[in-house]
Amino acid sequence: MNKIHSLSKKATVYLFLIFFSIIFIGPFLWLFSTSIKSPSENIFSYPPKLIPEQINFNNFVEVWNAVPLGDYFINSIIIAIISVFLNLIFSALAGYPLARLDFKGKNTIFYLILSTMMIPFQVIMIPIFIICMKLNITNSYLGVILPTCVSAFGIFLMRQAFLEIPKELEESALIDGCSLFDIWWRIMLPLVKPALATLAIFAFVASWSDFLWPLIILKDPAKYTLPVGIAYLAGTFSANWRLIAAGSIISVVPIVLIFLFLQKFFISGTTEGAVKG
Repeated sequence: MNKIHSLSKKATVYLFLIFFSIIFIGPFLWLFSTSIKSPSENIFSYPPKLIPEQINFNNFVEVWNAVPLGDYFINSIIIAIISVFLNLIFSALAGYPLARLDFKGKNTIFYLILSTMMIPFQVIMIPIFIICMKLNITNSYLGVILPTCVSAFGIFLMRQAFLEIPKELEESALIDGCSLFDIWWRIMLPLVKPALATLAIFAFVASWSDFLWPLIILKDPAKYTLPVGIAYLAGTFSANWRLIAAGSIISVVPIVLIFLFLQKFFISGTTEGAVKG
């Protein structure tokens, strides 16, 4: 009887998860369905048809050739990679002393950093733009990257990851003559790979999907990122939703690939790595 109850409970949980998975993946399936429909097919038909009558992949080729989508793609890749790298380095550098070192005002500094998460970017957007103008980095990759090269969330995440590492490892390294930088670089960072992978995904998604700041700081269309290019695409093909959907699918692919590549690090824990080390 208990076994039947356990199986029914597990089946209910799986049905619940499947139901909500379908709800969350539904918009993406509809977007992909729209991107491969032929021009003769009505995408607004009722009831909606998820499976196209005739599959047409020419929409991807057409949208790629109609606008410099390849240039937008490369611009986004460059900005996202540099932004992720700087976020990982700066967040880890800031999170380590807040977690492992004792100094006056440590908690105050940490709470002040956390408080910045309550400030919307739109509030500080104009001051940041003025600073970028004075630094003469508007209309450049640097102007897009610098304001987002570190975040309070990243510092918080890395601080929590460093707190999970046993103190004995750090003490042993100090006895062996390691400097604080060596401890951070050679011991701490390898043990917080799951947190680094998590932060990398968040930073990549934030940089890749950012629309407002690149739209403000970039004036040269040749330097547009993919979200800004997609907005331009919507203006160019205001009535052709198939091409707009195809461009949107192209912009989503790197995010999916990054997640699939880094998700394997989520299942490993920092303390487990410390024991193995």
